[in-house]
Amino acid sequence: MSDAIRRLPDGELELMLAVWQAGGPVSASAIREALGERRPWALPTLMTVLGRLTDKGFLTCQKQGRHNLYRAAVSQGDYQAAQGRSLLETLYGNSFQSLVASLVDGHAVSQEDLRELRAYLDELEEKGGL
Repeated sequence: MSDAIRRLPDGELELMLAVWQAGGPVSASAIREALGERRPWALPTLMTVLGRLTDKGFLTCQKQGRHNLYRAAVSQGDYQAAQGRSLLETLYGNSFQSLVASLVDGHAVSQEDLRELRAYLDELEEKGGL
């Protein structure tokens, strides 16, 4: 997988969320069950998407008996960080202030959210993380 982690379409992302939530090797049937009614894919469709994610380097597949077990090859944290950087760069010209202003102006964050952000930034600064 290259340094740039590509954005996944919504359906593939939902599947990856199920794999990440499983925390370890997981079968197609367990993934299908985890997706439940949110994404009621037929098994052949699910297998196609699993193959596509494997080809893209997001999953690894290990044969165990008659079943394949899938494991995330990209961590959820790495994916989130890459997509967050991409969003910040693409939509906000790398301006974190513009991102936060947009969220505040759009009423997408509360005063409590902002207090939590401020406390987090203060904590990072105290630890020398900024």
